[in-house]
Amino acid sequence: MLQWTAAGDGPRFMGIVHHTDAQREWAYDRQSHIGRLDKALDEATARGWTVVDMKRDWRAVFP
Repeated sequence: MLQWTAAGDGPRFMGIVHHTDAQREWAYDRQSHIGRLDKALDEATARGWTVVDMKRDWRAVFP
């Protein structure tokens, strides 16, 4: 979906929410038993997409 969005004309925003805060939400990463994010993180790095780290970047998940 992000590749498709990035291919369009005009301004675009490609963002991935990296669920890293197991205390407030499910945490999943490259080797998680819940879901894997390895390909998406690699693609985001290679293409300069925004990755938001839930634990580091969000003060409140559910206010």
